Amino acid sequence: MKGCTRSVCVLAKEAVPPQILTPLIVACALFMENLDGTVISTSLPAIAADLGEDPIALKLALTSYLLSLAIFIPASGWAADRFGARTVFRTAIVGFTLGSILCGLSSTLPEFVAARVLQGIGGAMMVPVGRLVLVRGVPRAELVRAMTYLSVPALLGPVLGPPVGGFITTYFHWRWIFWINVPIGAIGVMLATLFIPNLKEEAPWPLDRVGFLLSGTGLAALIFGLTVAGRGFISPAANAVLIAAGVVLVALYILHARRVPFPIIDLRLLRMPTFFAAIVGGFFFRVGIGAIPFLLPLLFQAGFGLTPFESGSLTFVAAAGAMLMKTTAAPILRTLGFRQVLVWNTLLCTGFLCVNAFFRPSTPHLLIIAVLLAGGFFRSLQFTSLNALAFADIDNRAMSRATSFAAVAQQLSLSVGVSVGAAGLEFARGLHGSGALTVADFTPAFLLVAAVSAMSIVAFWRLEPDAGAVVSGRGVKEEVIAADAGAPQRSGTGG
Repeated sequence: MKGCTRSVCVLAKEAVPPQILTPLIVACALFMENLDGTVISTSLPAIAADLGEDPIALKLALTSYLLSLAIFIPASGWAADRFGARTVFRTAIVGFTLGSILCGLSSTLPEFVAARVLQGIGGAMMVPVGRLVLVRGVPRAELVRAMTYLSVPALLGPVLGPPVGGFITTYFHWRWIFWINVPIGAIGVMLATLFIPNLKEEAPWPLDRVGFLLSGTGLAALIFGLTVAGRGFISPAANAVLIAAGVVLVALYILHARRVPFPIIDLRLLRMPTFFAAIVGGFFFRVGIGAIPFLLPLLFQAGFGLTPFESGSLTFVAAAGAMLMKTTAAPILRTLGFRQVLVWNTLLCTGFLCVNAFFRPSTPHLLIIAVLLAGGFFRSLQFTSLNALAFADIDNRAMSRATSFAAVAQQLSLSVGVSVGAAGLEFARGLHGSGALTVADFTPAFLLVAAVSAMSIVAFWRLEPDAGAVVSGRGVKEEVIAADAGAPQRSGTGG
């Protein structure tokens, strides 16, 4: 049996190159996590009715998941260095899948929330450790190509989630939303066991327990407060206190991180220009993009009167644009370099965001599809560029801390994006004093988030013209790329 397993492994590696095989395995796991994060939103009313709860109370299922992510993501890099990337990645998939099973079996709200917490712990470890597996296992010269596969789940999940959730809930049962993760998780564990090396550090950095406490509680309070702001889940006063507490705790963590040698979120990595641009610039860019899965379905359903399934089917074309980008990102970056791509592509992406502001019920669906298709293409190019640039100059010793840092920044930016989009809607609705949302209310909301995304140009403009050249291949001789591709990208031990 062991010999058969090795034969299958060898055949698969020969059929699919490692620089493609590893990203595909990681991308499948991340797709499961991204899909689950959005598919549940469509089914909340059905779940609430089945559990005998008010739909508002089911917001606990969403926020408990986000809290788990915020608390445990910072520790993911340390866990990978201490126990091995494959071990943690595989355990994360098992935990996420087990949480999915328990969600489907839940008969009360506390059971459901507890299962979502377990899912969140698995997701917190799965996302950054999966990226760590990729950046350590793939040569730098192949990183852009690998990141194109990794960026697809982040775009497909929010787009596929609403229609898939609506279809399963309508024609089957909401519990199957969670049970479909079981075969995906089983396949993920098997592939990770066969093809992903158990990379770890021989002398892992010690766990920053005080930093873990400060960052975990601070980020949890901040993300929770931003997520439920204006949604009637808690009172405005309690919400303001929660956000303020999060800000204070995060500030205390920043002071703490400056005094310890191995902070759990290493802010000193921001001294590296490429990492700074990818994290800070990427934060502002993702704030605008993170509002799209919130604003577009609401526009189509509350503004245009479309059903959830019709709305999801319309926005699905953005995923097609992302898939088209998969084969073009590497040559585009090789021709133009990171700096030019990030600067000019930001303008294109924010331009498409602004176009969304002027969608009306009379707008032809073909025109909407064309805008969403092109927008999905350029957004995916931006995500691929940011993900690759972040690790362009990070050495392997700091790679685990860099992936944790990047995951925290992305999670926070998406939460801020939804809050900014909601704030824009509330402001516009307050101007006309009507309780119901109108199509016109979405115009300032889209323009606001587009303006926030455009602010990322400041960080991208500061990059050197040849920033990340070894990763993009721009201006680097072929023999240098080949030497880098052949150089070992791992540190520590494998197995």
